Amino acid sequence: MNYYTISQLAQEFDISTRTIRYYEERGMIAPMRTETGQRLYTKKDRAVLKLILRGKRFGFSLEEIHEMISLFDKDRTGRKQLERTIEYGEKKLKEVSERIEDLMQLKQEMEAILEDFKQRLKELGESDEHF
Repeated sequence: MNYYTISQLAQEFDISTRTIRYYEERGMIAPMRTETGQRLYTKKDRAVLKLILRGKRFGFSLEEIHEMISLFDKDRTGRKQLERTIEYGEKKLKEVSERIEDLMQLKQEMEAILEDFKQRLKELGESDEHF
């Protein structure tokens, strides 16, 4: 069986070892330990870490990610995990869509203000020519 050290995983995923230990403290991953206390991570731990990081990238909370991951251990068919992931995913997609709408509105307002400022500057330039 292949094992990974904390340094290997940190380097692979471009995160700090402290971040990995934090996920361990939260009970999201549970590495084995050697007699000297070195953490050894399995392929499953690596896969879970990858899911945690993907979930964070998509904006899920650690609680949501932990729940989605732990559901697979409770239901090996993956059905409950998929149902909850879809539920959280749809909620997150709605939030993202709302943020996009807000940002588009902000963009339009900024464009209108900038256009107004440009017009004012142009008018000021024309009025200077009359002196």
